[in-house]
Amino acid sequence: QVQLVESGGGLVQAGGSLRLSCVASGRTFSNYVMYWFRQTTGKERETVAYIDRTGRNTYYVDSVKGRFTISRDNAKHTVYLQMNSLKPEDTAVYYCNANYSAPWGTAYHYWGQGTQVTVSS
Repeated sequence: QVQLVESGGGLVQAGGSLRLSCVASGRTFSNYVMYWFRQTTGKERETVAYIDRTGRNTYYVDSVKGRFTISRDNAKHTVYLQMNSLKPEDTAVYYCNANYSAPWGTAYHYWGQGTQVTVSS
């Protein structure tokens, strides 16, 4: 079982920056691929970025490439999302997700409670 706690959301003007953090409980943080998702009212949850267990490989949705950076510190059980050059369309609730695929095929997903990011124009 993994518990995830996000922080760092808030209100920022367009062009500004925020850094989201997600701290995980448990001793096996380095086993999990970590994701950031976001969701706005009436829309499906969208994958923003993910980072592999080692931190060497990352993925970004096209709309945030060059502006957002995902990183992790396995010693601190924390994943980060640095968001620069924010736009009003980045406004959403941002969720942290931990994903583990066991050798026997079962996938485990854990979610944080979400943190609101609001970008004003």
